[in-house]
Amino acid sequence: MADIEVTYDRQANAAYISFAEPGSEPAVARMYPCDPVEVGGMINLDFDENGRLVGVEVLAARSKLPQYMLDAADRIDPGAG
Repeated sequence: MADIEVTYDRQANAAYISFAEPGSEPAVARMYPCDPVEVGGMINLDFDENGRLVGVEVLAARSKLPQYMLDAADRIDPGAG
C-alpha cells in the first residue's frame, strides 16, 4: 500500500492529504480550488510543475472525512500532543 501522509489541524478543522514521495516536499505549482455548494465545504487540489496531484486540502474536515482518518492524522494544531 502506498504511503499517504495526513495532517490535521483541529482548531482550523482542516486536513491535508499528501501524495508526495516519503521524505520529500514537492513544490506546489498550481492549486485548483473546488468550492462545491452541494457538499458545503472547500477542497483544494495541489499540483506539481508536471501536473501531478501532490495533495488535497479539505476544509470542514470533520464533516467530510471519516473520523478514523482524522484520529490517525498527524496533529499540527497548537497544543496538540
